[in-house]
Order: sequence, then C-alpha cells, then structure tokens
Amino acid sequence: MLWSLLKILVFVAIVALLAFGADLLMDTGGGVQITVAGTEYTLGALQSVIALGVLVFGVWLLLKLLSLLVATLHFLNGDETALSRYWDKGRERKGYQALADGLMALASGEGRLALAKAARAEKYLQKPDLTDLLVAQAAEMSGDTRKAAEAYKRLLSNQPTRFVGVRGIMKQKLSEGDTETALQLAEKALSLRPKHEEVQDTLLRLQAQAEDWAGARRTLSTKLKTGTLPRDVFKRRDAVLALSASKGILDEGATVEQQEQAIEANRLSPDLVPAAAMAARAYISKGKKRPAARLLKKSWESQPHPDLAHAFAEIEPEESAVERVKRFEQLARLKPQDDETRLVMAELNIVAEDFPEARRWLNDLAVRAPDARGLTLMAAIERGEGASDKIVQGWLARALTAPRGPQWVCDSCNHIHAEWAPVCEHCVSFDTLSWKRPETPEVASLAAAHMLPLITGALEDKASETVEEAEILEPDQEQTPQDPVKESS
Repeated sequence: MLWSLLKILVFVAIVALLAFGADLLMDTGGGVQITVAGTEYTLGALQSVIALGVLVFGVWLLLKLLSLLVATLHFLNGDETALSRYWDKGRERKGYQALADGLMALASGEGRLALAKAARAEKYLQKPDLTDLLVAQAAEMSGDTRKAAEAYKRLLSNQPTRFVGVRGIMKQKLSEGDTETALQLAEKALSLRPKHEEVQDTLLRLQAQAEDWAGARRTLSTKLKTGTLPRDVFKRRDAVLALSASKGILDEGATVEQQEQAIEANRLSPDLVPAAAMAARAYISKGKKRPAARLLKKSWESQPHPDLAHAFAEIEPEESAVERVKRFEQLARLKPQDDETRLVMAELNIVAEDFPEARRWLNDLAVRAPDARGLTLMAAIERGEGASDKIVQGWLARALTAPRGPQWVCDSCNHIHAEWAPVCEHCVSFDTLSWKRPETPEVASLAAAHMLPLITGALEDKASETVEEAEILEPDQEQTPQDPVKESS
C-alpha cells in the first residue's frame, strides 16, 4: 500500500514539473529560425524543445528501419534466420540482463529476488539449459525444494546438463537423509564425470557407510587414476578398506578371503594398528605363530598399542605369567621408553607378582603423564608390596578422576570411539581416527580393564583352584583375604 502511494506521488510530481517547465518555456522570448527552400520558419522556445525531441525520435526510428532493411536483404540472400534474429535481439538482451541480475542476487543470498529474475530470464530467453540451474539454486535458497527438484529433473533431459541435474538431486537426497538413493545417484554422477572430486568423495563416504568395501576400493582407485588422491594416502585408505572387509575373521563363519584381506591390509599399510592386529590373528588362526609374531614386532616398532599386545598374548595363550614376561621382553626391547611398553610390562610383572620390577617399569609415568590405567597399576603395586589400605585407596581415588589416556579420536570432530572404525560414528568422516589423547577431559578407561585379563590367560582359574585347596587342607584356620591384584587377573 505504501509503495503504491509512493509511485502515485512520484508520477504527480513528474507531471507537475513538466507542466512547470512548459509554462516557463512559453513565457520565454526568442526562439529558433530555420530557412528551408527560401521559406523561413520561426519556432518558439517550447516548439524548439518539442522539435528536438521529434528529431531524436526520428533518428532512432531511421536507424531501426535501416537495421530491418539490412536483415531483410540478408533474408532475401538466403539467410533464413536473419529476420528472426532481428526480432529476438531485444528479447535476448532483456533475458541476459535478467540472467545476470539473477546470478548477482544468488551470490548476494537473495533467494526470492533470484527466483523472480530467473523466471524473467526464462520468459525472454526460452533456453532451459541456462535458466533451469538458476531456478533450481534460487528455489533451494528460498526453501522451495519442490520447485528445485522440478528444475533438476528438467536438466536430466538434456545431455550437457544431465550431470548437473543428477548432482543436484543427489544433494537433495543427502539433505533428506535418503542415503540409499543418494548412493545410486552418486554412482551415476561419477559415471558421467569420473574426474569430479566432490562426487568421488561423496560416493566413497556413502559406500563406506553402506559397508560396500569392494565398491569403495573401486572409487578409491578412480581417485588415484584421476590424480585427486596422492599415492601414499591411497595406500593407507586402501588398507583401511581391505581391513574393513576382513572384519569378523575370528568368527566361526569367517572365510579364507577375509583372512587374506586382513593380511593384505597390513601389507598395504604396516603402520595401521588394527590391520596389524587382525592380520596377526589371521596367521594365528592358521597356526602360523612365527609370521604373526614377526608382523606384530614390526608394527610395535612403528607404534606400540594395546591391541598389538593383545594379539601378541594370543600367540601363546597357555603360557605361565613368568614365561609371558620373558616373551614380551622381545617387544619391550624395540621401544623400551614408550609409555605403552612400560604400562604393558608393568601389568605383566604385576601378574607375575614381581612388584619391584613392575614399579621399575612404571618409574615416573604415574607422575609425568597420569591416567586411569597407570594409576590403577600403581595401586596394584602398592597392594602387592603390602602398603596400607589408605595408600592403595589414594591411588584408586586418583584413578577415578584421571584422564583415560590415548583413545581412538576422530581428527575431524574429536569424537572418542571405544574401538577403531573406518568411518566416524559422529561426523561420518572416512579414515579420520587417530590413536591419541583426547583434547577433552575423560574418565574411565576401557583399555586398562580389558588388557589384564587377555594377557594373564588362565591364571585366574589356577588362583581359584589354589584357594579351594587351601580351604580343604586347613578348614579350621581363619582365611586370609586374597590379593586384589590376583583377583583382578
């Protein structure tokens, strides 16, 4: 309403100014004298202005007639589209101007204005391959997903714009959460443009989410061939996919192919801890203990990790605690100063009841880099050496509020995972998990809870049998509480 009133006021003001100017010109003396063929014409001030306007219009009209005449001559000479081009020239100029205005509005974030300009450009140009993309993007910006989908579908019918249509619908399906349809569209888009990096990454992520490891490895090979992925990164990610395909090699229904894929994953990336642990278990399941030990030692030298210690313990599950300590010294010699080496050796010596040696391995670790696992081990050492309950409880109290220590953390979103996975469960990023200390404070460590039982093997059963024998032999004597360290083992 206010805008209409403003337009009326502007129109009235312009009419008033014109009337005022005409009145001034009529009152102005003098004029223009023109002599034509011996006849003299005298024009007043107002008449002169009108004559000038008529002259300008006449010149413009003459130029237009000359352009039409030239187009007619071209048409008569055999150019069948000369006249149609002449009449369409003005429409094209208006259409391209509307298209340019629409692109500027789109870049400025004005979705509704861009949509209006796109409709105007479509009206004048009649070229859907140019205007449909602007319509789709403007509709998306303004929140009209239905109109955007219709524009993308129209783009599918034209070969040059088919990729744009498929990619647009794919992104819509992703935003709607329809990953299954988005996966099919991503495969189609990649077949149309194999070198498009964004489509490659989207397809790889969707295939990893769907656990289509074979398809993901093909996509990864495409990225290598098209030069969008360095070869060293390709090797690691190919190893991650091979490792993911070999999950479940310890299940009863595990196939030989899964075992081979685990070994291949370790070959492709020897420093990938989960691949080394799984490949070692594949060797162990085949009865090849020596290759498993050799593989784990190589990986331990690159990065000591609890999973590697678990797998190394599984090579000889029936050995005694003392024998296990002696065998694990092979790993300890490779990285004697690493924190993980010291924690593992301390745990093993606690199980073997060699508490001074366990303290020697921990040394200043509980003070320099305290975490729940190291502090719990210090409590076990103090109890084993006969310290008072107050001292033991002090260590355990510190362990309850201490950080977890190194965990599998996503480099993209810092989400902590209980175990390694190829895809982050929080941000769905591929191959972003690293073994490191979380930036956010954490409590309660699963690594310490699971490490000791796996390494100690069957000692718990032996300890229980010893207690039962003592009860049978000395039933009348007061029972001494069992050592908590032995109970935890």
